[in-house]
Amino acid sequence: MSANNPISIPAHFDGEQILLDEPVELERNARLIVTVLPNGDADRDAWLRLSANQLNAAYDGDGDDYPLDSIKEMNPDYERS
Repeated sequence: MSANNPISIPAHFDGEQILLDEPVELERNARLIVTVLPNGDADRDAWLRLSANQLNAAYDGDGDDYPLDSIKEMNPDYERS
C-alpha cells in the first residue's frame, strides 16, 4: 500500500488493541489516522457522513463534463434541458 493512495479501512478496538476489519498489507512505519466513531445508532450516521465527505473530496459535485463529440451513440430517450 503506497502512501500516495490513502484509503479508509474499517476497524474496531477489542479492549486491548485496534484490529483492522479487512485484510490489508501496510508498509512498515506506515502513517495512519485513527478516527473514533461513536457507538450505538449514531454509527450509521457517522459512517454516512464519513462516506459523503470522502465523495465530496473525490468529486467536485458538478460531475464530469464530456464534449458531445466524445459520444459514440446518442441516447434517443434522453431529453436535453
